[in-house]
Amino acid sequence: MDLESVPGVGPKTAERLAALDEPERALAAGDVAALAEAPGVSPGRAATIARAAIRAEHGDSGEFLATDRAREIYRDALSLLQDRAVTDYAARRLETLYPAGSESRIEEVREWTTEAMAREPDSAVLDALAGVAPLESPTGVRVRERCLATADAERHAAAEAAYPEISVEIVEDARDLADLATGYSTVIVLDESFAGIDVAGDVRVEPDALERPAMVVPERLLAFFAENRGRLRAAAAVARAADLDSPCDLAALDDALGRLDDEGSVVPDDELARLRRAVEDLDAAVATGESVANDRLRAAIEERDVTIEGADLLSLVEQGAGVDSLLSRELADEHAAAIEAAREQLVDALALDPGEAEIAARAFPEEPAFPVEHDEAVVSRLREELTAARDRRAGRLKRDLAADLADLREDCEALVDAVLERDVELAVSRFAREFDCTLPEFEGSGIAIEAGRSPLLDTPFEAVEPIDYAVSGPTLLSGVNSGGKTSTLDLLALVTVL
Repeated sequence: MDLESVPGVGPKTAERLAALDEPERALAAGDVAALAEAPGVSPGRAATIARAAIRAEHGDSGEFLATDRAREIYRDALSLLQDRAVTDYAARRLETLYPAGSESRIEEVREWTTEAMAREPDSAVLDALAGVAPLESPTGVRVRERCLATADAERHAAAEAAYPEISVEIVEDARDLADLATGYSTVIVLDESFAGIDVAGDVRVEPDALERPAMVVPERLLAFFAENRGRLRAAAAVARAADLDSPCDLAALDDALGRLDDEGSVVPDDELARLRRAVEDLDAAVATGESVANDRLRAAIEERDVTIEGADLLSLVEQGAGVDSLLSRELADEHAAAIEAAREQLVDALALDPGEAEIAARAFPEEPAFPVEHDEAVVSRLREELTAARDRRAGRLKRDLAADLADLREDCEALVDAVLERDVELAVSRFAREFDCTLPEFEGSGIAIEAGRSPLLDTPFEAVEPIDYAVSGPTLLSGVNSGGKTSTLDLLALVTVL
């Protein structure tokens, strides 16, 4: 379809619509939400474009409403219909329903209306619809702990276009990669020529990374689902309440959303929670370990049976008077027990695994000393190990969740589209039920109304007296002032419009 063939769509608007994935489908379906995703196209403008596309498809001149009063009646009727929509999308989508003289358009809308009128406007469905809106793509996602690397200029440009959230670096050799690895937690290399390279750090050669966004930038999907979490849950609630044939696995969606918090971070599993606590509590746990060891040694010294009072000995020890030889000769077992207690306290407090515990054991040296002090170099190494393990675990959880969400995204978009369309149908159903509407029968010429009542009068609809009236060809309508002539004409116009 030539986008500029749609009435009212010029070169600039056509260029904006061309940015959509499937602009032709959106125009043919009257998909206001999809059209409004085009840059610079507002929801109101999208509805106008959709209506123009429908008219063009059916060869409709758009001249059915020939008078100001006819157009006013249409706007009033449309307003009543829109008042019964829950979502802004449905209100805009209803604007694509317009009076037309095209037989194909009349038949198309008639078939759709027949199905819409059969929808049951259940209160649970209407309540859940209040939380539904077209899905949005978040902006401002930025990943700083990871980068892409390539030696190829064209691949570099392609990577920057594909992944604006992440830095893309030019490298020439292993030394360049090693430099990058010192500044980033993870380096993803796009060139297969680097396969087998031995560089310290988390450096991965992934030649197909441009085709695997969930692996490279899982934060993109996580941010999308976090941004739309409420909308998706509301859409799922509508699907369940309305017994909608959902295009999405609702149980899988609930599970995936439950693993994601409102900020787009993965809800930690037990292992990630353990590692986070270990990193956060490391310094405090080391200090507590020192206290445990020193308290035990202090108690042992005070209770020691030597030629001087224990308190005096303690004073000398604390002043550094020959502590190493004294401890090794007199308190070797007590010192060893104190160091072991400090190590156990550190391992237990941080819930360290065997590999981590092996490093932690060296944080408290076995050499006799009082007061006991930790080895800062060992503690720093333990912190690095725990931090790296934490980041690896978090990255794995991100990638796993992003992979699951990637499988769901297309179906989730279809789910929200279906739910929003259901709101459009329910608005028509509610209108028809509240104003006792029936579908017309087409035969002959003219128009005939049986027990007709207008919802446009300044009178409660229940109090309006029904009338029967028929017109075929030129007709003279006469009567006294305030006798209902204008109301009758308006009712005829309204029935014709509807």
